[in-house]
Amino acid sequence: MKISDRFYFIGIGGIGMSSLAKYLFDNGSYVSGYDRTKGSITDKLKDKGIQVIFKDSIEAIPEKFKLKGTKVIYTPAIPNDNIQLNYFMNNGFEVRKRSYLLGEITKGSKVFAVAGTHGKTTTSTILSHMCNSIKLNFTAFLGGIANGFNSNLISNGNEFSIVEADEYDRSFLELNPTISCITSMDSDHLDIYKNKANLVKAFKEFSKKTQKHLLVAKGLPIKGSTFSLNQKADYYASNIVEQNSGYKFDFHTPSKIYKNIKFNLIGLHNLSNAIAASAMIDLAEIPLNDALNSLKYFKGLKRRIEIFEIVGKIIVDDYAHHPIEIDSVFNAIKERYSNKRKAVIFQPHLYSRTRDFLNEFADSLSQFDEIYLTEIYPAREDPILGINSKKIIDNISNPSKEIVFKNDIENIIKDSKANLFAILGAGDIGDEIERLKIKYKVYEN
Repeated sequence: MKISDRFYFIGIGGIGMSSLAKYLFDNGSYVSGYDRTKGSITDKLKDKGIQVIFKDSIEAIPEKFKLKGTKVIYTPAIPNDNIQLNYFMNNGFEVRKRSYLLGEITKGSKVFAVAGTHGKTTTSTILSHMCNSIKLNFTAFLGGIANGFNSNLISNGNEFSIVEADEYDRSFLELNPTISCITSMDSDHLDIYKNKANLVKAFKEFSKKTQKHLLVAKGLPIKGSTFSLNQKADYYASNIVEQNSGYKFDFHTPSKIYKNIKFNLIGLHNLSNAIAASAMIDLAEIPLNDALNSLKYFKGLKRRIEIFEIVGKIIVDDYAHHPIEIDSVFNAIKERYSNKRKAVIFQPHLYSRTRDFLNEFADSLSQFDEIYLTEIYPAREDPILGINSKKIIDNISNPSKEIVFKNDIENIIKDSKANLFAILGAGDIGDEIERLKIKYKVYEN
């Protein structure tokens, strides 16, 4: 697949799709694409000069991209009955999934690939921050907006590539990493894998594609160099001390101990991600001193333990959409804000995930003092009979619980007795939070 060709993206507003679209556009390709809804990502694409279509019809496709030779990229989140996708498939165009293009773009570089059911985006962003601080020649394709760059694409050269190895739809099997990391392998995407054994099998297949070094969280059933938060492993932390905006710790490698490292993000799960990123730097035989020193300047990323204030209430905004991720956010909040009354506003993501982890969601959410649920964000799925947010609510032990509309969030925050709100979910709840941040001038504070 030649990078100089025309590319049409179906689902161009997705966080992973948009970084590829921007990369190709910046490197001289003609780029356009379709998405179902407008948002901050599509706005930024249009600001760059990329034409984005919001109508799923053949007529809406720009004529230039109906010409033979157009390469069509789509995300697995696109439904099979998408009119544009079927037009291209039925008329002899080269149609590929996003993961194929990512593999092709990064093929000539040394690839850092971060896999795992949790922590991919934060680990990749920390790794990118560290590589940028030491002026490494690299490009990063991120699954979130890095605050230090205000982008999900960082282009500083092509010697190294940093990518997220997405397990959904087995997409990560398109990659050929030089150094890879597996942060976690908890049950998820059971609509694809059916059971955890199949998920683990796919991760093992991915691990065999790693060309040089494989790093795995200690305790996972895959052989490789190991990392851990605070248990002895090839890479781990000791003497962890909580500080105002994060942690101070000593970092252990197989050959050396680096003392008094500071990391600027709360949540022990995030510190674990920082350990994984630091280990990948070491495995690449890149000097660690300056890279580790940069962790104290890490600015985080949007919707990953992002903390700000609205109407005098502390807001913790996070992408958490799995019970284990909700637990991690709650533990981070509890550690930092032990004396606050804590509320959660959660938008469940996918009917299948809600069905598969119904009791786990209820248990995780019950830890908060007040619980508010919006209806399920369906993303790529059709409704499943009997699966809705009320099913979760009915299983929550805490009596302070309620189903709400997404556009009620502002009033809930104002009227609640809670002085801290965790706003969680991977769907369009993020758009509502973005609206509130603009209204209350969070970016100016």
